[in-house]
Amino acid sequence: MKAEVLQAQLKEMQDYIKYNTQQNSEVSGAPVGWHLAHNLKVIHSILGSLDISDPARYQWKFSWKKELVYLTGKIPRGKARAPKKVIPEENISAEELQDQISRASRKITGIPKLAKNAFFEHPYFGHIKRDETTKFLVIHTEHHLKIIRDILGEKVN
Repeated sequence: MKAEVLQAQLKEMQDYIKYNTQQNSEVSGAPVGWHLAHNLKVIHSILGSLDISDPARYQWKFSWKKELVYLTGKIPRGKARAPKKVIPEENISAEELQDQISRASRKITGIPKLAKNAFFEHPYFGHIKRDETTKFLVIHTEHHLKIIRDILGEKVN
């Protein structure tokens, strides 16, 4: 997947900042802002890990869960819990969300410049190298955008 898709998703996320505090408990226990902040923490964490990874330590390992997610392009809802390091603080401001989106957008452009075997370690999928990272980020971001769209319902139609 191309970085352009991820950049378009960041633009959509930006459009949802104004709904930061909106909730719909039938869809999610968390408000829109939590999903935005969580997704941005994931993006920043992954891109930071790619930056500092030692490409010589990359190890491929088969993961049927990863293959299923990559094949379908979907992450099932409610099947996994986010690691603590990507759980956002409470009451993240609209300004902070905007800043995080801008920073993420700039960092995404640097992915192709990294070593081919730069990687991050996913808690369920193992090592994911540079060229698979954008696809994972697109799938993960779309997962949370769908939740946000469901929370907002007709407000975004």
